[in-house]
Amino acid sequence: MERRLAAILAADVVGYSRLMGADEAATLAVLKAHRAELVEAKIAEHRGRLVKLSGDGILVEFPSVVNAVACAADIQRGMRQRNLSVPQDRRIEFRIGVNLGDIIVEENDIYGDGVNLAARIEGIARPGGVSVSGTVRDHIGNKLDLGFDDRGEQTLKNIDVPVRVFDVVLDPPATRRGGVPSSFAVPAKAKVSIAVLPFSNMSGDVEQDYFADGITEDLITDLSKVSALSVIARNSAFTYRGRHVDVQEVGRRFNVAYVVEGSVRKADQRVRINAQLIDAKDGTHLWADRYDRDLTEIFSVQDEITKTIVGQLKVRLLPQEGQAIEAAPTHDIDAYNYYLQGRRLYHLYTQQHALLAQRMFGKALELDPGYARAYAGLADVAWFLCINDHEGTTVADILAASTKALELDPMLAEARASHGTALHYSGRYPEAVVEFERAIAIDPNLFDAYFFYGNAARDVGDLETAARLKERARELAPDDIQVRCDLSQLYQDLGRVEEVREMAQSCVELAERLRAERPELSHPVALGAGALALLGDRTRALEWAAAALTIAPDDPLTLYNVACDYALLGEVDLSLGALERWRPRANARTKIWFRGDSDFDLIRSDPRFQKFLEMLE
Repeated sequence: MERRLAAILAADVVGYSRLMGADEAATLAVLKAHRAELVEAKIAEHRGRLVKLSGDGILVEFPSVVNAVACAADIQRGMRQRNLSVPQDRRIEFRIGVNLGDIIVEENDIYGDGVNLAARIEGIARPGGVSVSGTVRDHIGNKLDLGFDDRGEQTLKNIDVPVRVFDVVLDPPATRRGGVPSSFAVPAKAKVSIAVLPFSNMSGDVEQDYFADGITEDLITDLSKVSALSVIARNSAFTYRGRHVDVQEVGRRFNVAYVVEGSVRKADQRVRINAQLIDAKDGTHLWADRYDRDLTEIFSVQDEITKTIVGQLKVRLLPQEGQAIEAAPTHDIDAYNYYLQGRRLYHLYTQQHALLAQRMFGKALELDPGYARAYAGLADVAWFLCINDHEGTTVADILAASTKALELDPMLAEARASHGTALHYSGRYPEAVVEFERAIAIDPNLFDAYFFYGNAARDVGDLETAARLKERARELAPDDIQVRCDLSQLYQDLGRVEEVREMAQSCVELAERLRAERPELSHPVALGAGALALLGDRTRALEWAAAALTIAPDDPLTLYNVACDYALLGEVDLSLGALERWRPRANARTKIWFRGDSDFDLIRSDPRFQKFLEMLE
């Protein structure tokens, strides 16, 4: 038995089970060709030793981390070229992880922590990408013409302590999608984590709540443009709206180092904003200031606050990030007011409020026809109305609004995410992937991009990718119940039994809290019922499903979710009953939903369910 320090490369094929299920013979033939013509040639070129091939897996040992990472980059670049003419759903794409560590060599095989960690890092690498440990990044320095994006500390399965992970940037800055440069050829630092809590409305008029909410959202958006920061998404931050806040508890709950809080007072054409930055570990106030300005200066105030926070945190603000923060979304303050009212109404997530939001965004565009964010708001509303089967709203409406937003501002990440969703619902998944990737490149903290991208990947059967995307969405929005439930089902479909129970239990706990806080909402109850079904708690699952229908007996999304719950429980009659009530609202995306929805697996063989599916065609 021999011990030595080595660089380990671990790789596997993304969506291998799906590819094999679609065409086993063709997949094996193409995979063997890629290995023989590209992978093994590059390993030999970079002086690596192919330790073993196992199914879709590859394990390689290198004497140098420089050789290992250079080899990984060459393989992924080569695969890009080989996949250019291949349809998206038939492409073989590798994930690659590289680690430097101690290994045990025995009979030409290798074992040990160094190997285990490489495999775990490979597991969180992005399709077509390379991820490396912090140790590898430190040893590479500037020896390769590559960039590195810092993903921060990652908790990896069966690894005792969090591990710093970096993604290798294969393209130089000028060619990166979305035009956003990476930390190219410079040492990267860990991202600083921060949460912006909802600013209090001090105007004495609840009708002004929308304005305080809007200021908060804009700060979240602007701080998210800073690549050195990891910013908690609005979905989670706004769970603290109107509540007394213990900053240290917020820090623990969201795992952030810093918290921003403040207040807004708007009166006539004046606005006063108080803001403060707090260390979440001990509650120390690091900075506080008050801004008393004319309402027309609101964007300048937001810029000042954002840049001051960045300065206090001592993180690097890249020139293009500063320019993005300074760019005023509109020069018409009344249009901005309408836009903020629209965002507030949209986030109430009911059909009635979505229609009112649509009117507000429309009024904003009457005042400023070039207001890209208002068009992005219309795309969001169209998406919400579409998934809730509102008569007269189609996927074409999402596509039209997001297209117009991108014509006005190609760097508007939220519009790219909406555009990707519309393309996916239109049956154009490869094009949708491009849009989702662009959205993430522009704003790595955009919850919607990961959430929608995860939905699309799930619908086409790429469950591994869907799970990774939803996991990132959950990091950004720890209190989003839909993400937790989606992950529960994905883990179930992937056979990750331990994680199913853990995630489903956390979903039930959150659903119980939301049910107590907002008893009029059916959505958390319906989702909680599905989590209880996964946990095997049949009695409570049935009780919760019935309760959701009592709260909202005619709500389309509730009917669909409850039908899923009953299907998971094997209750064919109850599931079909809910689906029959839901069917009149079915629309163009129905076929995509059912193709990707495994909740109905237990009842798919029932002739009545097959007849129901035929009626949807």
